Amino acid sequence: MKNLFGGLGLGQGVSVQLDFKPAEGQAVRTATVKAKGNETEQLPLYTNRDTIAGEIKVSNVPGKKVEHQGVKVQLLGVIELATERGTPHEFLALVRDLAPPGEIIAPQTFTFEFNNVDLQYDSYRGLQARLRYLLRVTVTRGYGTTTVKDFYFWVRNCEAAPAEVAGQPPIKMEVGIEECLHIEFEYNKNKYSLKDTVVGKIYFLLVRIKLKYMEIEIKRRETTGAGSAAKNESETLAKYEIMDGAPVRGESIPIRLFLSPYDLTPTYKNVHNKFSVKYYLNLVLVDEEDRRYFKQQEIQLYRLDTACDAASAPATPSLRLGG
Repeated sequence: MKNLFGGLGLGQGVSVQLDFKPAEGQAVRTATVKAKGNETEQLPLYTNRDTIAGEIKVSNVPGKKVEHQGVKVQLLGVIELATERGTPHEFLALVRDLAPPGEIIAPQTFTFEFNNVDLQYDSYRGLQARLRYLLRVTVTRGYGTTTVKDFYFWVRNCEAAPAEVAGQPPIKMEVGIEECLHIEFEYNKNKYSLKDTVVGKIYFLLVRIKLKYMEIEIKRRETTGAGSAAKNESETLAKYEIMDGAPVRGESIPIRLFLSPYDLTPTYKNVHNKFSVKYYLNLVLVDEEDRRYFKQQEIQLYRLDTACDAASAPATPSLRLGG
């Protein structure tokens, strides 16, 4: 049976529950977050400068007294890299003492509040980097019996559209193979919101190879480290076929790719000097011998102010998480 209460099945005799509650003028919202495989989970959702507040209930086994050296809650922000397993980097650490040394002879409830918290980075789960926010409740006891329970929440920040978006010119490029293939492709811009649509066209100037199909991919590239120690990891998030069959000279293929259905984040540049995330549109052509020809174009993604509410679930009076 899954142990729902932190430490209860480990001989420690203490369980912990946490209720996220709205601070004055706020609402508790939730985000649907991708977990392992195709699973998702609901986490409390906050943005930068929000107040994180709630109640913590610490319970003993009925009839058993629990002595402790204090109860505290910490608000932590950590970055974890696959290349540095076991050594998370803390970039945010706040603490509130909830109770002095004493005894627990009946369930006790403690309120907490972290005001105007600097949540400058978005939460992120990638292939080799994770950025996580959590509340860590600690009931300090003797060696081996201290109870520590983590409760995670999600941070999603929004921004106004970059000033140059409205007037940015389309991207035009010509690529090809000498005397075999020459194409010109165009995208309407290189900066997109997460709910935007990529509009463009492919124009065939020369076709002397037998093409089978053409598709456009959205690729994400994570970079950790710097200089010679930098490590890149790429994944394909979406594939969209834009042509099936052989084109002829002078043919034009339109592109219309909606970004909202895909699991995208904003572009992140050098987050806390630990990792970066970039996005690319990858144009792929495949011939009848299954040879692949491709051309990548980097795009910048951002989350508009209006996207935060739309991406979250309706507000709730509180959200309870149990250990």
